[in-house]
Amino acid sequence: MVKNKMDCSCRWFLSKPFYLLLLFLFSISCITANAAFNLSTISFDEGYSPLFGDGNLVRSPNGRTARLLLDRFTGAGFISSKMYKYGFFSANIKLPGEYTAGLCVAFYTSNGDVFEKTHDELDFEFLGNTEGKPWRFQTNLYGNGSTWRGREERYRLWFDPSKQFHRFYIDDVPIREVIRNEEMGSEYPSKPMSLYATIWDASSWATSGGKYKVNYKYAPFVSEFKDFALEGCPSDPIEEFPSVDCYESYSRLESADYGTITRRQRSAMHKFRQRFMYYSYCYDSLRYPVPPPECVVIPSERDRFRDTGRLRFGGSHQGRKRRSRRRGRVQVSSTVEYDPDV
Repeated sequence: MVKNKMDCSCRWFLSKPFYLLLLFLFSISCITANAAFNLSTISFDEGYSPLFGDGNLVRSPNGRTARLLLDRFTGAGFISSKMYKYGFFSANIKLPGEYTAGLCVAFYTSNGDVFEKTHDELDFEFLGNTEGKPWRFQTNLYGNGSTWRGREERYRLWFDPSKQFHRFYIDDVPIREVIRNEEMGSEYPSKPMSLYATIWDASSWATSGGKYKVNYKYAPFVSEFKDFALEGCPSDPIEEFPSVDCYESYSRLESADYGTITRRQRSAMHKFRQRFMYYSYCYDSLRYPVPPPECVVIPSERDRFRDTGRLRFGGSHQGRKRRSRRRGRVQVSSTVEYDPDV
């Protein structure tokens, strides 16, 4: 029996003006988080297909829930049946408990299967930890094949999921907004993408820079997905312009509650980032001696993140999903006593 899981809702919104809004909320209760945005949910087969893992992808009899397992042989994953240029994507996710070091549970979008050399990607990755220490998560994006420049941010959870399995609901809080600007040039995601979910062995980087590995004594590690929502118009990745049928869908997306960030949400996002974000690529002087051009350096934040540029990252998901035990590509590392992940 798998104990001490946490139930959270992971949400993406890609809007027509090409900006990325990541909404992240925790719902540790029987209350459906989709009610907050009046979303209709679908079954697994209505929106997704198996990607890899064979028997390690387990669907419930009614098709409303899917479990992804990692054991010593393989991880697992699924992919949306369609590709989307704009949309709102949501799922409630339950993560493994106890010892989870080295694990990565990812909910992300990519078009790497279609655009091998110029792919786009938006990552939302949950990173496991040693027993008694909370999960962490990070966001990242690549545009037009710009995998040499990661734009990771990493955050701490504000509660221990093994101790707070209670019946309460926390309002949706956006955690990151990425607006297209001239400085990013072609490195901004702009093509239709599929939605993915995977669980895999990221021992080389996910926990304390690879110091703590996946321990298969605790396998299988189980992540559970339910309350699937896919709000958007499917797009042909080769077409230069969207079909006429999609314009009504785009208008509906832009007028929805999640189409803008309210003043209250923006304030909540600011507070969240001040309190729980502990790494930003914009302040990683070891990795980027000159900050990437889109970064706006704030002196107080620069001082706060001064010693955090000693993390490891797994790079792009492109080509990784069917090799779940393959160690992720290390992008940056310094062997020092200080560990920002702790």
